[in-house]
Amino acid sequence: MDNNLFLHGKKVIFIGAHPDDIELGCGALIANIQSKTDVHCVTLSDNQKNPLLTNLVEEHYNSMSILGLKREQVILGQFETRRFPEQRQDILEFMLALRKDLQPDMVFVHTAADLHQDHGTITQEALRAFRGISVFGYDVIRSSHGFFPTFLLEVQSEDVEKKIQSLAAYKTYQDKYYFSPELTRSILIRNGAICERPFAEGFDMMRLVGAFQGIK
Repeated sequence: MDNNLFLHGKKVIFIGAHPDDIELGCGALIANIQSKTDVHCVTLSDNQKNPLLTNLVEEHYNSMSILGLKREQVILGQFETRRFPEQRQDILEFMLALRKDLQPDMVFVHTAADLHQDHGTITQEALRAFRGISVFGYDVIRSSHGFFPTFLLEVQSEDVEKKIQSLAAYKTYQDKYYFSPELTRSILIRNGAICERPFAEGFDMMRLVGAFQGIK
């Protein structure tokens, strides 16, 4: 449609707590923009203290590759899962270093409606670390309560399929309901219906920084 609001950003970073979070919340958007701007995906925990998740790191890289990202665009930290509140200051310093190194124009993190202790810690510290930068919240359906998208970004059918394929790379999680292709597609259709588009990825606006440019 010709009345879309077009965004411009030289560098966009997506931050998640665990492998799979970013793909669940933003996979279609990443597929849509990865050829148009500089994208980095940062996951703070590699979940390798859990002996049942030994394949997760490689599955994460494979998932991101399906979305179009190279390994150097994917950063994996080693913070301990379910212990993020205790590591709050270290996480803040990690994010401040990200800001200095990557200098993003936009940041996507977990929605403030997310109940998971690790997800909530990331959101709070991101809002501190990235002051002066637009910050948007994405939804991970299994752990949010009361999320409603107020910022909708149109994606294409091929982006939807890339998101579904990227989630299928997680063989470890294929029995989880939130990896269902039908659920993934239905969320993107529902978000699209909200903004009268075929498909959309949905976010909430935690901080939107911009300037108005009139048309003469």
